[in-house]
Amino acid sequence: MTQATESPAVPSVERSPGDGWWAVLAGVLAGGAGLAVAELVAAVIAPAASTLFAGGAAVVDAVPPWLKDVAVEWFGTNDKAVLLATMGVVLAMGAALAGWLELRRPPAGAVLVGVVGVVGVAVALLRPSATPLWALPSAIGLGAAVLLLRAAVARLRPVPGRSEVSAGGIPGGAVDRRGFLTVSGITVGVAVLALAGSRVLSMGSTAISAVREKLRLPAARMPAPPVPVGADLKLDDLAPYVTPNADFYRIDTALIVPQLNPQDWSLEVRGLVDEPFTLTWDELMELPMEEHYVTLSCVSNAVGGDLVGNALWLGYPIRALLERAKPQAGADMVLSGSDDGFSAGTPLEVLQDPERESLLAIGMNGEPLPAEHGFPARLVVPGLYGYVSATKWVTSLEVTTFDADQGYWTPRGWSALGPIKIASRIDVPRLSTSVSAGAVTVAGVAWAQHTGISKVEVRADGGDWVTAELAETVGPDTWRQWHVSIDLEAGYRTLAVRATDSDGQVQTETKAPPAPDGASGWQTISIKVD
Repeated sequence: MTQATESPAVPSVERSPGDGWWAVLAGVLAGGAGLAVAELVAAVIAPAASTLFAGGAAVVDAVPPWLKDVAVEWFGTNDKAVLLATMGVVLAMGAALAGWLELRRPPAGAVLVGVVGVVGVAVALLRPSATPLWALPSAIGLGAAVLLLRAAVARLRPVPGRSEVSAGGIPGGAVDRRGFLTVSGITVGVAVLALAGSRVLSMGSTAISAVREKLRLPAARMPAPPVPVGADLKLDDLAPYVTPNADFYRIDTALIVPQLNPQDWSLEVRGLVDEPFTLTWDELMELPMEEHYVTLSCVSNAVGGDLVGNALWLGYPIRALLERAKPQAGADMVLSGSDDGFSAGTPLEVLQDPERESLLAIGMNGEPLPAEHGFPARLVVPGLYGYVSATKWVTSLEVTTFDADQGYWTPRGWSALGPIKIASRIDVPRLSTSVSAGAVTVAGVAWAQHTGISKVEVRADGGDWVTAELAETVGPDTWRQWHVSIDLEAGYRTLAVRATDSDGQVQTETKAPPAPDGASGWQTISIKVD
């Protein structure tokens, strides 16, 4: 009887419990390197085509109005930074999951990264100004991420018959740990080099800044009247009559500030017009410029909010551009388009109104427009919220109709018409501050473009209204400062304010959120009187 022989023993292969964490690290590193490569490719093609920024723009496009309002209310002008940071965290978590899946359920992790790449390609190609080349950043970047992920995780899989190779203090196991560290080091190097390269290639923004600094604006043939001496009360914590450029609010849809060279810029006036034309920068500089003080307000500004500012604008009247184009009968809207894909629908009659100083603006407070505020050219329209009028980086004016076209925010639930509501704000004393009992100075600003403010009233603890003293003003298109002294006894007190415009219309007490056509209600603050 033949005795059975035993097969040679196969070496035991075990995976260290810590390998899962190293796979997670591999996923994060590969994902970061992939995004860095995407940034590098986008710097060559178009910065807005990067996976991160194209995806962020798509998120901005998709969010409902209520969520936009929440973001602006919570984060103010930092909403874009918060969005990008949130996206970074989500992508990092997804990359970590991809690393874990690639180790436990290959090739599930690589497939997950590939799906993100496909989504990135689709999102980039759907951007308003996209070309087929916009697919390359996500395709190349996430493709690189897949290769790096697979190469790193492959070193963490046990191989029968392989002796333990340890390095860097990583727990032992029959895996190629030294190879894993090598691939991880290469991944980090790829990320660093790609980011450095993208920064070098993005020096165009610095170049545009240099162009802006050297630019000399033409003198206004119709200068603005001087600001009256009594227009600025110069009280601590009270918003100045003219808002400095650095302090002027910024709310727009551009995650990357467009970098437009004036010599490459042009404005196309087209649509339902008899004489369409294209205006170049040099031609614009030869036109007679005007200066006007105009207060702008964002429709997302809450009652008592700070998304409002007043500035001196230099530009050419939009109504003159429209006169040259000769709008056709039946047209009732001008759809202004931005280089970043934003658009605003403005009533044609407003832009043609000879009593309203609507400008194609090139200057702000005596200097060229800051890049964040529309350099080299933007629209400034008194009396309308920015979402229907204040197009930055403007490149086109299309005369059309409200029936045929819509601005960016209208199909997202906002009103097609956006007249600014009467508003007033208490700046002094600040909310939740303490003041001494007795005569307390209460001060703030109020606005009612294109009508003007005729009266501001304040009351304490629901008592009688007290009329405030109004500061001087340049005209009805700007806000007015006001102040009043009210006797207050010790304790917790509430202060409320309301304004009346020059037509006698009193600011409504009815509270309404920003959507769909601007917030309303009286601002009420609570203070402690010692």
